[in-house]
Amino acid sequence: QVQLVESGGGLVQAGGSLRLSCAASGRHFSSYVMGWFRQAPGKGREFVAAINGKGDSTDYADSMKGRFTISRDNAKNTVYLQMNSLKPEDTAVYYCWCTGNSWGQGTQVTVSS
Repeated sequence: QVQLVESGGGLVQAGGSLRLSCAASGRHFSSYVMGWFRQAPGKGREFVAAINGKGDSTDYADSMKGRFTISRDNAKNTVYLQMNSLKPEDTAVYYCWCTGNSWGQGTQVTVSS
């Protein structure tokens, strides 16, 4: 199973930016669809964004379009989530996901008002 390790979370003021990273193990990273999900306190896990293996096709939840950008560097086995114009409602634990239903441990993002 692929091992995923997220980093880059933290505390930021509303309107600020953060970039999350997810490093993946394995030799076939470029064949994996990668994604980000998040879970806010008291809520279920929700889809944020996904990217195909080549990095030329992406998908976003409606509330993230225009503010979040998913990208990947296959040479580094890493996927990124650039988050701009952050809002307090973006506060959540953000999880990395990949093909085969592997999940990272999550990284906390807290947006203060």
